[in-house]
Amino acid sequence: MARVKANGIQIEYEVFGKKTNPTIVLIAGNGAQLNFWEPDFCEMLANYNLQVIRFDNRDAGLSTKFDAAGIPDMKRIYQEAQEGKPIKTAYTLEDMADDVAGLLDALEIKKAHICGASMGGTIAQVFAYRHPSRICSLISIMSSTGNPNNPQISPETLAIVTATPPTERDAYIDYTLHMWKNIWSKGFPFEEERARRYCEESYDRSYYPQGAVRQNAALVANGDRRQHLSLLTIPTLVIHGTADVLFSVEAGKDTARTIPNAKLLLIEGMGHDMPKGTWKCIVEAIANQVNNTSHSC
Repeated sequence: MARVKANGIQIEYEVFGKKTNPTIVLIAGNGAQLNFWEPDFCEMLANYNLQVIRFDNRDAGLSTKFDAAGIPDMKRIYQEAQEGKPIKTAYTLEDMADDVAGLLDALEIKKAHICGASMGGTIAQVFAYRHPSRICSLISIMSSTGNPNNPQISPETLAIVTATPPTERDAYIDYTLHMWKNIWSKGFPFEEERARRYCEESYDRSYYPQGAVRQNAALVANGDRRQHLSLLTIPTLVIHGTADVLFSVEAGKDTARTIPNAKLLLIEGMGHDMPKGTWKCIVEAIANQVNNTSHSC
């Protein structure tokens, strides 16, 4: 792995595949580190003649942390969002999208395919309308437009995913496994060994739950993106599971409706995760997207 200065911060990243191949940037979701995009998944993409870049968002992993900003009051932020009031946050999704542009600058890459999952998908969307000359195609996975009319997450699930995790390692791993079991794809067997390995690696690499709270504040503050997304002219692929309990499948359908000419891939039984049983389907869809838009990059 390597680190560069980009958009005024330090960003940790890793590259798979040949530099001469078309580039795809993978953006992780809220609180997730670059290891969300597992090496085997990245290698599968690289085998389709792609240069694959995974990286730590700001406030996650080994990239710059924003300790001085403190921990936001999410109850107040949710309330302000409902009332349509301006929300002050440590940084914005626009800043996080600009981080991606800065990373491309640092690596001397003019254009890339931009792919994000969950909050990473929203960052990819913001990148698409904020840096239209830098994007070849957009891939939005298990994400949303921010449309307030989409089905909302249940209070029970929200409580699980927003609870402050324990600080002790074993307790953290047990807590996180419990969370994953609750949001796991109902149409696929739970991969406990894989999930445990991911939790252990994430804790040992960078236990930093306060960063996830600031990222979540930026996500809430960004609001409804439909007006911007409706003006996009780039090739877009929307991937969503039919059993997603965080962002309902209706959010994926809404994204595909909002972005002109977007393609929608619904994966039966997939939740707010990417079981290995979905990888072949997802990778092939992304590879087809890249191959069909090679003329624009």
